[in-house]
Amino acid sequence: MSTTAELLKGAAELFPDEVVTQAHVRHFDLPMGAGRFALITLDNGLDHTKPTTFGPASLANLNTAIDQVEKEAADGGIVGVGITGKPFIFAVGADLKGVELLTRHEDALAIGKGGHEVFKRLSKLAVPTFAYYNGAAMGGGVEVGLHCAYRTVSAAIPAFSLPEVFLGLVPGWGGCALLPNLIGADKAVSVIIENSLNQNKQLKGEQVYELGIADAIFEGADFLEQSLIWTAAVLKGEIVVERPAIDRGEAWDQAVARGRFVADSKVHGAAPAAYRALDIIAAAKDGDLQRGYDAEDQALADLIMGGELRAGIYSFNLVQKRGKRPAGAPDKNLARPVTKVGVVGAGLMASQLALLFLRRLEVPVVLTDIDQERVDKGVGYVHAEIDKLLGKGRINQDKANRLKALVTGVLDKAEGFSNADFVIEAVFEEIGVKQQVFAEVEAVAPAHAILATNTSSLSVSEMASKLKHPERVVGFHFFNPVAILPLLEIVRGEKTDDASLATAFAVAKKLKKTAVLTKDAPAFVVNRILTRFMGEIQNVIDEGTPVEVAEKAIEPLGLPMSPLVLLELVGPAIGLHVSETLNRAFPDRFTVSPNLAAVVKAGKRGFYVYDSGKPELDPEVAALLKQGDSVLTEEQVRARVLDAVAQEIGLMLDEGVVAEAQDIDLCLITGAGWPFHLGGITPYLDREGVSERVNGKRFLAAGVASVPA
Repeated sequence: MSTTAELLKGAAELFPDEVVTQAHVRHFDLPMGAGRFALITLDNGLDHTKPTTFGPASLANLNTAIDQVEKEAADGGIVGVGITGKPFIFAVGADLKGVELLTRHEDALAIGKGGHEVFKRLSKLAVPTFAYYNGAAMGGGVEVGLHCAYRTVSAAIPAFSLPEVFLGLVPGWGGCALLPNLIGADKAVSVIIENSLNQNKQLKGEQVYELGIADAIFEGADFLEQSLIWTAAVLKGEIVVERPAIDRGEAWDQAVARGRFVADSKVHGAAPAAYRALDIIAAAKDGDLQRGYDAEDQALADLIMGGELRAGIYSFNLVQKRGKRPAGAPDKNLARPVTKVGVVGAGLMASQLALLFLRRLEVPVVLTDIDQERVDKGVGYVHAEIDKLLGKGRINQDKANRLKALVTGVLDKAEGFSNADFVIEAVFEEIGVKQQVFAEVEAVAPAHAILATNTSSLSVSEMASKLKHPERVVGFHFFNPVAILPLLEIVRGEKTDDASLATAFAVAKKLKKTAVLTKDAPAFVVNRILTRFMGEIQNVIDEGTPVEVAEKAIEPLGLPMSPLVLLELVGPAIGLHVSETLNRAFPDRFTVSPNLAAVVKAGKRGFYVYDSGKPELDPEVAALLKQGDSVLTEEQVRARVLDAVAQEIGLMLDEGVVAEAQDIDLCLITGAGWPFHLGGITPYLDREGVSERVNGKRFLAAGVASVPA
């Protein structure tokens, strides 16, 4: 048994639930008389929608396949070796289910070495090797192809990436060392660092080819056939693959510096993965691949044993599993069909909602408002957005015409909603206004129609309290921008019935949103936590801490933006309104900042100006601020803010606002863009000891989003 085989056999015992990938070898004669060829196909035996992954047993199977083709290559029995995946999926990398079970650094190191030892063999065969990216390829799936001499890619690939930094790892099976040596450091930094930290941005097939990762691109319908014809031409010398020279001078250093700037702007030094990856890219400048592989092994092992990776896997599982099977959702068979949607309001938020319902449900959507000008503006917004999709090639002319025909606007609610199955309001955030709107809708909508509110903080039960049928009212709270943020808080009022709730969840699924069921409690989940979070920042500023100190104190969390920049995005007036709502509900914990009130009264849109190209405190805002003389350090501010958040989450769980802490984290990840490496927030609070300091216990059991004991 080879050393590699022994290494993998030992590691396999640590992955008891691995879905094992097979590596099938088949032989055939290439076109144009190019000779006998061996093709390795990766397949885990599951249906074509299930991803193929690499755990120790899977790597061992690939290693055995390489044993076979290595002998054939040495004996002159084959002229080349290719590797591809089952239909639609090439491979998506390491088996994360097994990785999160590892408890020893040496075991984590063995996983890194095992992957390297197998993949490196492809580059050492006596014949040329080819990777055929026929479907989704991520992480180790990308890296196994980088070890080959040539690569082709399908134009139909929907997702291609090295997402490790997003999860708290580095591309550890050759990605950090090989990719910059293939396409140059700057492009590699974009793929490994920038795309990962940009919410795990995926590449399409055309982009993979344009970056130079693949040497040829073919349409999906006959991708493998065309790839083999191309392979034959390469082997016969009829096609010579020429790659641009790699700039190993100042450009390489500038690329790494750019990567550090991107990492700093995204995680502010709070998560180590991006910086470890950049260190390896920097060291790969001299082309010493083995030194790069060794550095990848060490980084991989260190990060696997760190909290950020465990939190990253936890976040990934929340989004991919819990987010698709919402806790507490009623029987889906109770859901009623929705064949027409009504939208009360035609402002920006209402228009965004109309566009989303139109695109996802493809049913008639009708907007209403108080005058024709507003209605026309709302319908015009939807039409303009459809035209943008057409211009980008996202839809064809026929579909654009069909969608435009489905959206209309009327002034008369009876005319618009008499046959609607689902009506959502997006009007001014005042309880009396919303109660009046629902009374008007109830009078004209069918008895089965769902009445949904997009309120961000008001009571759904109170909104429904004056209706004859309050059981059909649900909270349907979207997050702005509607087209981008996945979260949809579905709020069950005191009298909401199961059929209405089931219909709401069915609609959410068609809208491709991550739905989380919440109790009808003030501000629900995200806004309640963010308001407590930002409220403490505002409190310390009001008490005397300089704005820049309060803002900088939060940087170690690596949030997507600072609290006051977030306030600017939300809008100070909306932030003030939500804080007033929560102050009425919980006056002992939620304050109303007099300085924020002054900023809103002055009509300021935020605390900052950007005349210099970066945020600086607006002198006019600075003149409005009235501060005390209590000045805190960054550490004191951070501790105070985290303690407040931990307390609020503990109270929300005690109140049953959501089923579990996992739902809190899922909401913050998908509704507020909080990073995967925090795990939302509760794993971070557990890891930093805040949970026990404030609440006397962890939010999550030991081993959940943390290294098992």
